[in-house]
Amino acid sequence: MEKYLVETEIINFSNEDVYNLARELAKGCKSDEAVAKNCFMYVRDEIRHSGDYKEHITTCKASEVLEHKTGWCYAKAILLAALLRANGIPTAFCYQRLSCSEYEDGIYCLHGLNAVYLQKHGWYKVDARGNKEGVNAEFSPPVEKLAFEPQENEYDIKELYSDPLPEVVEALKRNFCYSEMVGNFPDITDEA
Repeated sequence: MEKYLVETEIINFSNEDVYNLARELAKGCKSDEAVAKNCFMYVRDEIRHSGDYKEHITTCKASEVLEHKTGWCYAKAILLAALLRANGIPTAFCYQRLSCSEYEDGIYCLHGLNAVYLQKHGWYKVDARGNKEGVNAEFSPPVEKLAFEPQENEYDIKELYSDPLPEVVEALKRNFCYSEMVGNFPDITDEA
């Protein structure tokens, strides 16, 4: 479990603002589940999804996501991991390979989310991408209610990663705004 608690340059939970928010969200909570729910709800509802809002900035580090209050699904997953890890809750990165037709026809991309280790339930997947019409992710263990259910030619990647995939980090660092990211989403071609 240790690798799912590690701080990195990107999952920078010792950043003062990230750490203080993590502590604030945990205040008064009696269980890891309550802390995880507060952190999830904050990232889902208070951080704008860059694609939905056509943001002119691409964030990567947890501290950047919090500072600018925006991020693609991948960046929101990084902030959620930082908040949870700051509270001692093991958090992994996981992915789905989905059609990106809402942005560009005929392409597929990775969709980033998290798995949280809850004492009562074990690994539990959560998707803090942000709700909108047709997207309704919830936190209701043990039932997983993710933003997307894979359709034809889409799939869940089973692996739980301690760090975001390198191609995800590269895409976040290389594409500086909405128009650059669209059409350059990270993807993999072999089913995991």
